[in-house]
Amino acid sequence: MNREGILQGLDGLRKGFLWVIGMVILIAALLYPFSRTLLRYLKASLHEDLIAFSVPEAFLSLLKLTLYASVFFSIPVIFYQLWKSFSPWFRMKGLKLTLPILLTSIFLFYLGAFFCYSVTLPFGIRFLLGYQSAYIKPMISAGKYISFCTAFIFAFGIIFELPLILALLSAIRLVTAAFLTRNRRYAILLIAILSAVLTPTPDFFNMMLMGGPLYILFEVGVLLVKIIERRRRRADVSLQGR
Repeated sequence: MNREGILQGLDGLRKGFLWVIGMVILIAALLYPFSRTLLRYLKASLHEDLIAFSVPEAFLSLLKLTLYASVFFSIPVIFYQLWKSFSPWFRMKGLKLTLPILLTSIFLFYLGAFFCYSVTLPFGIRFLLGYQSAYIKPMISAGKYISFCTAFIFAFGIIFELPLILALLSAIRLVTAAFLTRNRRYAILLIAILSAVLTPTPDFFNMMLMGGPLYILFEVGVLLVKIIERRRRRADVSLQGR
């Protein structure tokens, strides 16, 4: 991306930032009366009681959950602002189907979040709590539990964008399938580093819960890049034949 395109995109983001903040505040105000219900759904995989270790922790935990939920439901607005800022540059590169890209990115984020909530998070919680014994009883802070779960959910929403990102980079000719295949070992190393950074706890099991799906998504992205390149070659041959 050239300097002018970057500056235009950043200027668009700056203008859209206030819209995002306003939307997050509005949704948070609407969601706060239902914060206890949100916590009940978030706690569905946990069969232990949550504990407040200080006087304001219960209130602050519900406030934190409301804020996270507001950002979660504001994702379409956030992605729209990103799309609005940078779609002109993608059109200049010959990528015309920018609206489907926006819708696909929103779908992938929520798909990743749903996968985490319904599969990865319950499994991870059961595994980690399986280490309790007669000498170790869990006392789980409400605030830390909310942070743990929401960090996982948002991280999975983000990593599920990987196939789309690779496809976009291929569409604008920044990466090739040969490049990705040749550097697969470095991709695995990068996946391990991202898993360590994005997981809320540094243990190996949680890293595997994220690293495994992330590697599968990488391979899906490589497959999409190959399909894009195959179609591009066919289009080039068709143009040459005219």
